[in-house]
Amino acid sequence: MSDLRFVHMGFGADAVDYQEAWDEQRRVHAARFADEISDTVLLLEHPPVYTAGRRTEPSERPLDGTPVIDVDRGGKITWHGPGQLVGYPIQKLPRPVDVIAHVRRLEEALIRACAEYGVETTRIEGRSGVWVLGDPVEQRLGGLSLDFDPRIADEEFDPRMNGPEYAPSNAGQRREDRKIAAIGIRVAKGVTMHGFALNVNPDNRWFDRIIPCGIRDAGVASLANELGRDLTIEEVVPVVERHLRDVMAEAVLAPRVIEKPATV
Repeated sequence: MSDLRFVHMGFGADAVDYQEAWDEQRRVHAARFADEISDTVLLLEHPPVYTAGRRTEPSERPLDGTPVIDVDRGGKITWHGPGQLVGYPIQKLPRPVDVIAHVRRLEEALIRACAEYGVETTRIEGRSGVWVLGDPVEQRLGGLSLDFDPRIADEEFDPRMNGPEYAPSNAGQRREDRKIAAIGIRVAKGVTMHGFALNVNPDNRWFDRIIPCGIRDAGVASLANELGRDLTIEEVVPVVERHLRDVMAEAVLAPRVIEKPATV
C-alpha cells in the first residue's frame, strides 16, 4: 500500500465544523483518486452535530426537531461532538471494492486501541462498529427475560419518551451491550470516505435524543465511563493513530472475490 499520512484538522477549541470537514474530505478524496497524494486519515473533533446516513428512518431523528445533517455515507443517524475522536480514512482500494474488509480493518484498529487502555471490546454480528458486551440477559434488568423488555416486545416503543431507564447513555448501568465506536463509510470511485467515531469522554446524553444507529435495544459507551476515570482526546489520538497505521500497513489489499454461478 502507499504511505499512510495523518492530518490533524482540529481538536478542543479548534474543533472542526462538520460541513468544513465534509468539504475537506471531498477535496482529499479527489486528490487521492488522481494519485496526487497518498492514503490519508483526517483526525478531528466536531462541535455538537447530528448526522444521518442514507438508511435513517424519520422515527429515529430528534423528536424536538433539532437540525440533522443528511450525509452520503452508509448507516443511520448518530451524533458527533466534544470528547469524541472522529477519523476519516481516505484510502484507495482495489476494485471490485471489498467494503466489508475495509470496515473490519477500522474495527480492528479501534479494538486494539481500546485494549491498550484495558477496555475489552468486540464486534457484534450484524451490527457494525466496536462494542462493549453487556452481561448475559438473565443477569440484566433484575434477572427478567429479554421477552419482558418493551423495546423488543413493542415495535412502537420509543426509549426517548420513557425516561432515563431506557436512555442509550445509561446502557452501562443496565449492563447491556453498548457501542463505543461507530463506523459509517462511503466508497466512491474506489476511494473511501467518512469513517469512525470513537467515544473517548463525551457527554453521552446527546445520544438520548435520537435512536443511535437505529438500534433500540442497546446503548452507547465511552472509554472514560468504562474506565471510571477521565481521559482526553490528546491522550488517545497517538494510540489510535498507531493502531490504524499498524492495521492498515498489515493489510493485504485485494479485490472483492466475485463468485461465478456454477455451470451445469
